[in-house]
Amino acid sequence: MNEAQRILVVDDEEVALINLVYVLKKEGYAVTGVQSGPEAVKLLARHEYDLVLTDLKMEKVDGMEVLARARERHPDIEVIMITGYATVDSAIEAMKAGAYHYIAKPYKLDEVRKVVREALEKTALKRENQRLKEHLKVFRGGVRLITKNARMGKLLEMAAQVAATESNVVLCGESGTGKELLARFIHQASPRKEGPLLSINCGAFSEELLTNELFGHERGAFTGADSMKKGLIEMAHGGTLFLDEITEMALPMQVKLLRAIQEREVLRVGGTKTIKIDVRFIAATNRNLQEEVRAGHFRQDLYFRINVVSLTLPPLAERKDDIPLLVQHFLEKYAALTGREMEGLSPEAMAILTRYDFPGNVRELENIIERGVALAKGPVIEAAQLPDDLRGLAIKTFRRREDGEVPTLDEQEKAYIQWVLEENGGNRSATAKILGIDRVSLWRKLKKYGLEK
Repeated sequence: MNEAQRILVVDDEEVALINLVYVLKKEGYAVTGVQSGPEAVKLLARHEYDLVLTDLKMEKVDGMEVLARARERHPDIEVIMITGYATVDSAIEAMKAGAYHYIAKPYKLDEVRKVVREALEKTALKRENQRLKEHLKVFRGGVRLITKNARMGKLLEMAAQVAATESNVVLCGESGTGKELLARFIHQASPRKEGPLLSINCGAFSEELLTNELFGHERGAFTGADSMKKGLIEMAHGGTLFLDEITEMALPMQVKLLRAIQEREVLRVGGTKTIKIDVRFIAATNRNLQEEVRAGHFRQDLYFRINVVSLTLPPLAERKDDIPLLVQHFLEKYAALTGREMEGLSPEAMAILTRYDFPGNVRELENIIERGVALAKGPVIEAAQLPDDLRGLAIKTFRRREDGEVPTLDEQEKAYIQWVLEENGGNRSATAKILGIDRVSLWRKLKKYGLEK
């Protein structure tokens, strides 16, 4: 079970302190109460808290000093000011100094509960974002491959090992899984990193145009060939050529590529003299290459030449533990591009993404986050800024009861909580996060509906 969120309450009025501590403890928080600023400063130096509620006017060390010390020691902590001396000036001063909120005495307990809950959510969001940033892995060569997934980790270790060799590589995986990014990683981690990395999508050209792009042509080779043009294979000399969607290449073109790989030389269209090349080939496909060979769509001899080492990238649906990391990465990317200050996603929005299977893989996730940043009304992407078809996944279908009656709200809530709990394998922390409530509130609902076990 996760620890309760920790709150430090500072108030030199004993009765007010006792009452506030009592109210917050009833909400399930771990609350420490002290009657002076110096005591609060000592505790902040020794312990970590999720939230501080402090009186503004106190002797020796006032609330502004407590605020300053709290933010100094724990930059991600939120501080709520409480005072019986409410003035516009003091409110503005506290907010400018970084206070989350300002509450005047006498206050309403419902208001305090709401502000405390929202402040704790903001602290949790900042800490989660910081944790995600610490997990972002930057591999050598400046290529960012972000993962904490065990399967992806082994794949990257193998890719780094293969990169040190001269072997040709085939990258397999669904569209949008990051095959081109992995090709760049292999190139940057190889002895060829100082050479060029060129790429071409083999499915984007007709056979004639692909021949011209890969092998180039001599002047006068055909109508309109007013000057000599080097092909990509020749231009990649000393480096790497990435052949994306290689299974889209026509069989006659495959014969020409096979000869270039075997003989390590190319002949430009219209040329009579071969040109020596030193190129590493990395190919990619979203198809099963062996099945393409058996079906006669891909030459077996080329298969053995190009497929010295094969690496298969898993779809995003099989590495869902990477979704929060990738979200953070894309959030930072598009926040920087748009000049916006973004803090993260709401728990509801993140829960929707982690339940989605992403048929478009990482590319689709990036598109969703770019859209969210563009539409967000504040620093947090809410569920409302996600595409409609994704938000629909968060709503459990309403059905009439067996007796034909419309179910009550309690019945719907019970069914939904039970479903989310089952979807998370009984994990109450994950369930509470998806529902947007704390563990104590979840426990109360489980008890109410007889779902404790």
